[in-house]
Amino acid sequence: MAKKKKEEKPREYTRRQLSHFQKQQRRQRVIFISGISIIVAIVLIVMLGWFFTEYRPLHRTVIRVADSEFNTSFYIDTLVATAKENTDQSVEVVNTSVPNIIVKGELMRMAAEPLGIVVDDGQVRETLEDSGLPSGDGYVALARTRELETRLKNEYFGVTVVPGAEDQVHIQALLAESESQAIEARDKLINGENFSVIVDQYAQNIYSSYNEGDFGWRESSILEQELDSPVPIDWAFGAEPGDISPPLSDNESYKSIGYWLINVVGRPSDNASSVQALYLSSEEQAVEIKARLEAGESLATLADTYSQYTPSREKHGELGILTKTDNTTPVVSDLFDVYAFGSSTQLGKWSDPIQDIKFSTQGGYWLVKLVEKEDDRPLSDEDRQYLIDEAYNDWLTDLHLQYNSEIDISGLSDVLSWVIDRAKKELGY
Repeated sequence: MAKKKKEEKPREYTRRQLSHFQKQQRRQRVIFISGISIIVAIVLIVMLGWFFTEYRPLHRTVIRVADSEFNTSFYIDTLVATAKENTDQSVEVVNTSVPNIIVKGELMRMAAEPLGIVVDDGQVRETLEDSGLPSGDGYVALARTRELETRLKNEYFGVTVVPGAEDQVHIQALLAESESQAIEARDKLINGENFSVIVDQYAQNIYSSYNEGDFGWRESSILEQELDSPVPIDWAFGAEPGDISPPLSDNESYKSIGYWLINVVGRPSDNASSVQALYLSSEEQAVEIKARLEAGESLATLADTYSQYTPSREKHGELGILTKTDNTTPVVSDLFDVYAFGSSTQLGKWSDPIQDIKFSTQGGYWLVKLVEKEDDRPLSDEDRQYLIDEAYNDWLTDLHLQYNSEIDISGLSDVLSWVIDRAKKELGY
């Protein structure tokens, strides 16, 4: 018969043992809770650090355009994308253009929509991803802006704003320094001399020197851009083919020539001269002003009225004591210095006109020949694209003016250094 197993009685703790055990349990709970609290605290500290150093700065609004807001993350995206396209420039230099890029892109998006031109960001993002390119919000916005520009020019400006044909003229033109020079050039042209030869002798405007004075078929606004003056255009559109203009006065256009009148009053030392001087528009004018000076007219009055060298005009013709410190750096210009510091220069006597091309002067006389003229002539592809680009740029300028009070980039200033540093890290600098 199996021996009956003896049942063990539950262990009984003394009051002292029970108190000790309970203290141990409380201590373990305190240690456990303290440990959990420390872990929670560490996690909170890490999360708060991440929030204040990463999340919050990246989600801070730095640019506003009307009702649209752009945060730091978007800005960094745009800066990095732009920097990758301009690797020859520092991030700091690239950054100067980024606010305008963002503002321009948003203004274009807003203004293109009423014209029925919309670019879907989702499709842009897909295209970028399919091409293996980054597809962050900044990259998408840049790609969208480029597509909008192309579509605006092709679907709007090239269709409804810029026509395919315009009234055009084919002219030959040059700007002479004086009326007498223009008359002389005109006489040679009437007598059969080639315009390109006359240009070499008389033209003082830049474009005529480049194209031998022949501007081909042009509509008025493009022609004005090339000539930088409405004077010859106004005459040409009112003339008949074969007409040659009289000298056409133009007080606004610039030419690459002028004439000095110099009076060396004294020589305080070998390398210093006390000088009076005027810089004048033409040899003809310089001869006239010299005669008036020698007849006793006021230097100050003549300099204030006619001199086109700013220090001469501001100092009423009195340049004062000029010092030549070396032979490599001109004090005013090489030709001026030769006379002003020349040992053979007679003191107290006005020089004859000294031609100089270092400084431009304003004013001259146009000579224009109207070769051909045609109403509603088809524009060349080059000219039409130029007009489309001009219309588009004017539209953008008007947009900026229209929304100027609703554009705010002030939020960028407080985080600019952080933004640039972050962009450099993303670029691997």
